[in-house]
Amino acid sequence: MPGDRRLLAVIPARGGSKGLPGKNIRPFAGLPLIAHSILFARLCPEIDRCVVSTDSDEIAAVAREFGATVIRRPAELATDEAPVLPVLTHALQHVEAEEGRPYDYVALLDPTSPGRLPEDITTALSRLHAVPAANGIIGVSEPEFNPIWHCVVERNGRMQDFVADGADFVRRQDVPTVYRINAILYIWRAAFTRSGEIQWRRGKENLLHEVPDSRAIHIDTIEEFQRAELLVSAGLVTFPWLRREGAGG
Repeated sequence: MPGDRRLLAVIPARGGSKGLPGKNIRPFAGLPLIAHSILFARLCPEIDRCVVSTDSDEIAAVAREFGATVIRRPAELATDEAPVLPVLTHALQHVEAEEGRPYDYVALLDPTSPGRLPEDITTALSRLHAVPAANGIIGVSEPEFNPIWHCVVERNGRMQDFVADGADFVRRQDVPTVYRINAILYIWRAAFTRSGEIQWRRGKENLLHEVPDSRAIHIDTIEEFQRAELLVSAGLVTFPWLRREGAGG
């Protein structure tokens, strides 16, 4: 950890998923899905503590089984509409009050994006530490299909370019490089997390941490779950913590 700064990892996992019910504890690559993020955190020397924020007894039991501290999330932070920053603030305040010591950084580890590696934390944290003006650093990847070619449908049913000057680009080689936020990694300064902000994008300064899009899997539907399983079984996405646990996948 740069300068002996303290990093808290928070894994948010509601029990009320609608797209894929029970996804956070659904078996994936030999383990409950949430276990991959817990075991990942244990491999990262920069992470001082890992907690799971949940409103679900089932998720809490699985999280404890794999060694995570569980923080019960209040009902107002467990709705579909609840933004993520207040969830992190609640977890941070709980842990700091319990320990009597402040943290310097807070990492959000989305359990439905398990493709991160320990070196992602090392690199991203080092970059954030080096830029004091930045609020945080966000995982991104270059999508396979550039949104310069995307369109929207107007009320009259006609196609409209999503990017205003999209029609000016004819060759793929000429389009600007763009990145998508892939949910694989978020790290914010604890001071920003404590500030009570609920919006981390608009008007905020965040750095980018790029990972290959092949690793940027995200699981919200059964189709995404099945594609992710295929990537793991083909060896295109690997999880180093599985070797330690002796699990397959």
